[in-house]
Amino acid sequence: MVIRGMHKVSLVDFPGNICATVFVSGCNMRCPYCHNPELVLEPENLPRISGEEVLAFLVKRKGLMDGVCITGGEPTLHKEIGTFAGQVKELGFKVKLDTNGSNPRVLSQLLKRDLLDYVAMDIKAAPGRYREVTRTPVNLEDIRSSIHLLVTGDIRYEFRTTVAPGLINDEEVLSIAGWLAGAQKYVLQQYRPGTVLDVTFSGRRPYEISRLKNMAEKVAGYFASVEVRGT
Repeated sequence: MVIRGMHKVSLVDFPGNICATVFVSGCNMRCPYCHNPELVLEPENLPRISGEEVLAFLVKRKGLMDGVCITGGEPTLHKEIGTFAGQVKELGFKVKLDTNGSNPRVLSQLLKRDLLDYVAMDIKAAPGRYREVTRTPVNLEDIRSSIHLLVTGDIRYEFRTTVAPGLINDEEVLSIAGWLAGAQKYVLQQYRPGTVLDVTFSGRRPYEISRLKNMAEKVAGYFASVEVRGT
């Protein structure tokens, strides 16, 4: 599997674990606040890292870290993801997947093969605004299928929403909470300004953490756990 970036050590990408994070290219959504635009739009300008290189690195880190976070881009677009995840597991490491939930067939296969230990699925908006926020003709039934796979399975997971000013507000978060009611964990992520896919978003000021905490309090009753993540 071709990888376009790697953080050799992360203490935040895989809850409760020390991990390496690998970034794959390509995405089927165009969220304007995406902070990895080069992975989406110009991956050919980034260095290529082979799966074999990552595996060789992991062999040297046995006993020093717990797992690997596979992120992007959208990892489920890569047909080699199952093979790569299996190779990581064979080395004794856990695997966390970050996904937008648009490919439930691949997600289902990975779960059935017991290749994942944790899944973080991005919830971009309430159902009625998915296409507006992602700027793509999203198949909402695929999103619903991925949600169902996680909430009815036995894997650890979280749903998370980037609270981007101008797109996501208190009312939207409440709508999302109603949609996901009963889920294991919901995370509100603070928007990070800077280099993003749509340059008109680059200077937008993120909501104060206090406002995100207030949102979290309003939806706490819908979930077993609610968390706010800042910059």
